[in-house]
Amino acid sequence: MAHIILLGDSILDNTTYSSPEPSVEDHLRAILTEATEEEWRVSLLARDGSLTSEVEQQIERIPDNATHLVLSAGGNDALMDESLLNASVDSVAEALRIFAAPVEMFTESYRRLLIQLRSFHLPITVCTIYNGNLPDTTALPARMALMLFNDVIQRTGRAANATLLELRSICTEPSDYANPIEPSGSGGQKIALAIARAIDGM
Repeated sequence: MAHIILLGDSILDNTTYSSPEPSVEDHLRAILTEATEEEWRVSLLARDGSLTSEVEQQIERIPDNATHLVLSAGGNDALMDESLLNASVDSVAEALRIFAAPVEMFTESYRRLLIQLRSFHLPITVCTIYNGNLPDTTALPARMALMLFNDVIQRTGRAANATLLELRSICTEPSDYANPIEPSGSGGQKIALAIARAIDGM
């Protein structure tokens, strides 16, 4: 039996936000079972609010019978540095420099995660950070800043031979979000379908 492990943050652990609609976990199990007529086991180790550094605790709980690993992490790391968007600077160069340290810290943390996941010798799928449904006043600068974090995910994921899910191209409608940053039931369904396609080639 295939056993998919969901790791990371509330992008995958979205029950609180999607209820009473199904969560990503519920959608994924239903999609795979219906498409293949086989039973798929899905285990949710992801936890709402987790930073990348905290996912290491989830990795310790990956069971021996796991067959696929799915990771969505980094959004909460970016949120921790949200205040930088309001920093007063004198040049674009200075604005970019203030993001250097946070992005470097994220790079090291995310790379460490992928090294740990590769040690399981299982297929890995990693998700980028989507843009969310933010107010117009903050949407553009947030989107620009997220590019720095997503670049880390893309480069590190490719280096680890992971399959990349570009959530910025998947969750594109306001209805995909239960609030500015969390996936709704319909958004979770899109994410689950993308995971199913990545894993089973649907």
